[in-house]
Amino acid sequence: MARTTDKQTSVFASIDWWTIGIYLALLTFGWISVCGASYTYGDTDILSLDTRSGMQIVWIGTSICLGFVLLMLDDRFYDTFAYIIFGVLLLLLFATIFNPHEIKGSRSWLVMGPLRLQPAEFAKFATALAVAKLMSTYGFSMQNWKHFATACAFVILPMLFIIGQKETGSALVYSAFFLMFYREGMPGSILFSGVAMVIYFVVGIRFEEVMLWQTPTSIGKFVVLLLVQIFSTAMVHIYCQDRKAVWWMTVIGITTTIAALLLSHFVYPFDVVWIQLPLSAMMVGFLIYLWLGSRLLNYFYIALFAIGSIMFFYSADYVLNEVMEPHQRVRINVLLGLEEDLAGAGYNVHQSEIAIGSGGLIGKGFLNGTQTKLKFVPEQDTDFIFCTVGEEEGFIGAAGVLLLFLTLILRLIHVAERQTFKFGRVYGYCVVSIFLFHVFINVGMVLGLTPVIGIPLPFFSYGGSSLWGFTLLLFIFLRIDAGRNKSRA
Repeated sequence: MARTTDKQTSVFASIDWWTIGIYLALLTFGWISVCGASYTYGDTDILSLDTRSGMQIVWIGTSICLGFVLLMLDDRFYDTFAYIIFGVLLLLLFATIFNPHEIKGSRSWLVMGPLRLQPAEFAKFATALAVAKLMSTYGFSMQNWKHFATACAFVILPMLFIIGQKETGSALVYSAFFLMFYREGMPGSILFSGVAMVIYFVVGIRFEEVMLWQTPTSIGKFVVLLLVQIFSTAMVHIYCQDRKAVWWMTVIGITTTIAALLLSHFVYPFDVVWIQLPLSAMMVGFLIYLWLGSRLLNYFYIALFAIGSIMFFYSADYVLNEVMEPHQRVRINVLLGLEEDLAGAGYNVHQSEIAIGSGGLIGKGFLNGTQTKLKFVPEQDTDFIFCTVGEEEGFIGAAGVLLLFLTLILRLIHVAERQTFKFGRVYGYCVVSIFLFHVFINVGMVLGLTPVIGIPLPFFSYGGSSLWGFTLLLFIFLRIDAGRNKSRA
């Protein structure tokens, strides 16, 4: 008994109470927002279990109890059983694919009487534990492609299972793990390649049908191919430090492209893309020639980047029109400005923007939001709950909530950096990455800045699965942090 008391005392003495305080503040403001979003004129008891605000109190209470239980477990428990927990959640994700209950087109929910659980929310902490366990093993290196591929497999496997449940939004959250990979030594070129692909997709699709400078040249295709040339040239300069190669690539590639555009505009109109494609092929051949001559692999990797960029760009249109579901395609088209559809796919975002804008500087006050009370915004207490904050609390309240999330993320980064064991640091940055992704995408889609992919705002959106999932993520990290100074012998 004495040992148990000493253990409990040491846990509460070393726990990061600043993070606990931020967590409780977010829960409080989240409940207020759920009240505002779910309240209907005439309701007399917002604490009744028949209301969503009343049920949210139950989820909050059980989450706090869950957090306490997680703190009472030995911190080595999470390291020891990481793979087992991950395996169990993978099996549950796989079984959910064949779930007969379909809710809003998704099979991601397990229905057990009145209780509904979404395994994808719990798989996040399980994946983070497994990746942290893998990356903390002796000899693991992000520079070893086999090790890196194994870590990627740990992330991609649950993504595939969740996609099989028709829950693309939840699957995309797992891409946040690559931010942690970058912190742990993943080459910046890989992260840059991902960003470049997003740029190619947005620019290429958005301006594909717009002609450049009164020529039969698509702005989308021209800009993307020019960016491939510029990015490849810059990478040769950074990673190979070959000034001569940079000079030749600039003169033959970029300069010739610009000269062709001027020729097409002033002399004879033609599609400049037919000049850019051979130039890109010549650039790839030149890079392979340099690789064979110098045996410097960086030339080969840059050539692969160029080939992959062009292949990705020309497959983007096929993916958008043939692979994506119709509702996903419409959402992207609305986001890119290719369609308006205020009565369809763009309705949610349009109404949420109206709600946020109507709040003004200081808001309309608690339970006084007209847009939310009259139910103009669909999913206003789950995915679009941030619009309730903007309407009732105004710009000041919305900015305060974002500042609170920023404080949480910065605090978690501080806690992750002070870990004395790699397992704790890797897991901590997994938590940071997931929270950052959720906040950025959720707030972005409410403001019309990112696609509507249907992911919750941590500690604000109504529901037990997301609240428990985020609590598991956070409190496991707090327990690991509380034992950071223990001997692992």
